[in-house]
Amino acid sequence: MIFGTLPSGQQVERVELSSGRLRAEVLTYGAIIRTLEVSGVNVVLGLDTLDDYRTRSRYFGAVVGRYGNRIAHAGFTLDGVAYTLPANNGPNCLHGGIEGFDSKVWTIADRSDSSVTLTLTSPDGDQGFPGELTVSVTYTLADDALRIDYAAETDAPTVVNLTNHSYFNLNGGGDVLGHVVQMDAEHYLPVDDDKIPTGEPAQVKGTPFDFTEPHAVGERYDGAYDHCFVLDGGAVKVTADELTMEVTTTEPGVQFYAGGMLDGAATPFGPFAGLCLETQHYPDAPNQPQFPSTVLRPGERRTSTTTYRFI
Repeated sequence: MIFGTLPSGQQVERVELSSGRLRAEVLTYGAIIRTLEVSGVNVVLGLDTLDDYRTRSRYFGAVVGRYGNRIAHAGFTLDGVAYTLPANNGPNCLHGGIEGFDSKVWTIADRSDSSVTLTLTSPDGDQGFPGELTVSVTYTLADDALRIDYAAETDAPTVVNLTNHSYFNLNGGGDVLGHVVQMDAEHYLPVDDDKIPTGEPAQVKGTPFDFTEPHAVGERYDGAYDHCFVLDGGAVKVTADELTMEVTTTEPGVQFYAGGMLDGAATPFGPFAGLCLETQHYPDAPNQPQFPSTVLRPGERRTSTTTYRFI
């Protein structure tokens, strides 16, 4: 099913998935999750047209890469070679640069009623990153859950950090300040004014970042969360009214963004209309060797899995 056509003439497809009480729409543009319905309620923020995704929002529901989150000073050094990236977030590179994976048309490699696999090849030098990178993402609906499987391979040493940038609102409307969050995370990454991690993880105990016990999004810190939490092998749970979403992942961290900077003038949604749980490696890891490595080398295959289960 055709969703729209780019100015280049390239067509963007829409794929419909269903399983039990879950239904989803996935676009080949940006590998975007446009809708995710649970018992008829759409729990992700989506836009109406392809032009909206091109001009009003770049990240709603998209896979971001090559590097999700921020790389400080828009550059890094790998194996003694310095690489310069686009600075599209102040002095930093955000979500892969000016033309990241969110603005590419992916190819449908496989599909069924409940699953679709999309692939993309990023050429050597794309947005300044080295190596030709081939990536795939598979969305599967099953057992009341959306499962996302990522894979990446390269022909030269590079860095990669793939994640999905869906905004969730379990009520299907209103704001998420009353959504209750609980995380198996005893540490988070403090950041500077440019949202770059300042160094080692810090304990959440005694801070507004302690979600080891459930707290509403708007209960503390004015709800202005945009931080990476260090996951301890457990889950993140979000509850609104009678619906709970449980997030599990093989990734070491999750960027919790409560949507405080959403701009009702630039998008159809105002502040706190949805929250993101971007499972990923840590921001700026290419420049901070104490963090888990995001380096990918030829002959290796980087894989990860994240599951959003609805209870």
